[in-house]
Amino acid sequence: MRRINGTALIIAALVATVGALAFPVWSYADRSGTGEANLAASSVATQWGPLSATDRDFLVKVRLAGLWELPAGQQAIERAPSQAIKDAGDHLVVGHTDLDVRARDVAAKLGVALPNQPNEIQQGWLRELSAATGAEYDRKFANLLRNAHGKVFALIAEVRHTTRNTLIRQLATDANQTVLDHITMLEGTGLVDFDEIAREAAGTKTASPTGPPPPNGSLPPSPPAAEPTGDSSFTSRPSTQPGAPTAVNTNRPAPPSVEASP
Repeated sequence: MRRINGTALIIAALVATVGALAFPVWSYADRSGTGEANLAASSVATQWGPLSATDRDFLVKVRLAGLWELPAGQQAIERAPSQAIKDAGDHLVVGHTDLDVRARDVAAKLGVALPNQPNEIQQGWLRELSAATGAEYDRKFANLLRNAHGKVFALIAEVRHTTRNTLIRQLATDANQTVLDHITMLEGTGLVDFDEIAREAAGTKTASPTGPPPPNGSLPPSPPAAEPTGDSSFTSRPSTQPGAPTAVNTNRPAPPSVEASP
């Protein structure tokens, strides 16, 4: 009996040892449920590179943005009391007309179905704008559109950073220029409530903020400039500063395979 118990203990110890050695290998293997496995499961192969679920979601959101922001821009041109809002509306119409051509071209090549009307939330925003008049219209337009553009800005950055598909990457670059142009024009109206945007964004965060301690009233010494050393014969130049008539240069050549939109 003692011999059986001793043998059982030895076997149990061996099993535990093997399990302990195998656990690290299993832990780092690409098993179902990991981020890499989920990425592979959601992606499809194309001649332009893998197309992920995030890529497809981005395509749909670019299309949806145009479906409500373009008519909102047209309405602003017709109804807004202030010239600044009319100018912002002009940029929305031109920008989303161009971006929609690009999105539809990419979607056709990648076989992604696109919606043909705004979603319920976006339709609600259009109704809200239609019900407003005068100064209230200007304020609602500036803040609804600025908030929407700010949120899609984060998605554009994620897609531009992570996509493995060359068509999606180019569309993200185009969308980035267009959205930045629209954000700049909307902020130029002087009507954007940045406090409200910050409060809404803070309400969605759970982690505590990080960074240097708050100022204590005394000015810290000015840090030295970050400047190149050695040969200074550089050919590139900083981006043009925003200003009329175009806030951000969006004068991009049209995709060669796309005809003018109907």
